[in-house]
Amino acid sequence: MKHDDSGALLRALDDLLDQEKTVLIKGDLERLGALSQEKERLVTGLNAMPDLSREQLEPLHRKVVRNQALLKSALDGIRTVANRLAELRRVRQGLETYDGAGQKRRFSALRSSQLEKRA
Repeated sequence: MKHDDSGALLRALDDLLDQEKTVLIKGDLERLGALSQEKERLVTGLNAMPDLSREQLEPLHRKVVRNQALLKSALDGIRTVANRLAELRRVRQGLETYDGAGQKRRFSALRSSQLEKRA
């Protein structure tokens, strides 16, 4: 491939990595899939160009590392929310305590869904 082709691919990937950063910061994870497909296509194109220098690839590498850190933070946040929601569900179901002998004891918090009619 020509030098112009590699320059266009480098610029396209650079722009895409900036878009990916914006998507990650905004939390727009739905767009991340489409960007990933395009990123894969661009990287495949760059891999087919053996004449790229380290200097040309270094700025892209820094952006990829930055975006990986942002993605890891987003995933950690999602895991934290999922764990918190699971804990809230457990609390709604009842309370667990330990008695004097160290045995776990559960108090149900489930309410009866039946109405009591009084005269």
